[in-house]
Amino acid sequence: MTNPGDGRNRDSTPHITNPVNNPSGPPPVRISPRLGWIIGGVVVAGLIVSQSVRVIPAGFVGVVFSALSGVKPNPLEAGLHFVVPFVDQVNLYDARLQEVTLAQNAAQNDEGSIRARSKEGLDITADVTVQFRIDRSKAAILHKDLGRNYINTVLRPQLRSKVRDSIGQFGAADLISNQRTQLEASITTELQKSFARNNLILDAILLRELKIPESVAQAIEQKQTAEQQVAVERNRLQQAEISAQRDVVQAEGKAKAAIETAKGEAEALSLRGRALKENPQLIQLTVAERLAPGVQTIMLPSDGNFLLDLKSLGTQTQPTPQQPTAPAKPGN
Repeated sequence: MTNPGDGRNRDSTPHITNPVNNPSGPPPVRISPRLGWIIGGVVVAGLIVSQSVRVIPAGFVGVVFSALSGVKPNPLEAGLHFVVPFVDQVNLYDARLQEVTLAQNAAQNDEGSIRARSKEGLDITADVTVQFRIDRSKAAILHKDLGRNYINTVLRPQLRSKVRDSIGQFGAADLISNQRTQLEASITTELQKSFARNNLILDAILLRELKIPESVAQAIEQKQTAEQQVAVERNRLQQAEISAQRDVVQAEGKAKAAIETAKGEAEALSLRGRALKENPQLIQLTVAERLAPGVQTIMLPSDGNFLLDLKSLGTQTQPTPQQPTAPAKPGN
């Protein structure tokens, strides 16, 4: 019970002013029903517009799922699109070039290397990268059949399977030497068929690395080294044979040339002998040509058919010097 004479208790009680009963307070804010309907309509309209407008980014396609009719067959290309609000749901799919790597030191979202066996049964480890893209025109079928997790449900298992099957068709030595391109072609051919069935487009298969046991690699390297040495020796032998054949051909050519030269000389001598026989004067002409100019001779074209030695002729025609006459004895 409060003591009315106790001023202390009366002052300690808080005094609350009632704005309704206090005419000096601020007037209350009142919203008319009409304004409330307008604000509510604007909010609902904005929500409807936000749900009906969808923007597809560049490089993506949108697959529309309708709560009434299911997946719509025509995907939405990049740009602005209108859908049925609260009924249609747009699922984005990346239609750009993508890649998945299966390697030992793969990224966080990738798996490890592919282990397979060669034609001889040797263990081979392959690091592979596959580059692909989805079929834009069949994105709706991809969404309906595989869903957004198609990389893990289809792509990776198919890649591992096709790589193992293709490696099993080749020998280990061929894979690390000269059959790498053929292996890539085999994997590409088989993987293209699998991707086509799942509405994916294969762009490229890249064999990053092929590993075989170290002991096998050393044996293959030694074998290849021996084969290369044999090839070098074979090339040397072929070069020697070619050189010998060239010498034989040159000798045969020289022999044929000598024979033809001898034939020509014999024919020339025969013709010359026939000419001398038919023309005896040519003998004197030939002798004169051989003797001239060291020997002074004169050829007389007479029927005697002889040569006259000018020196002997000069000796014969020179007068003999006279002997001095002895003085006469007196008395004779």
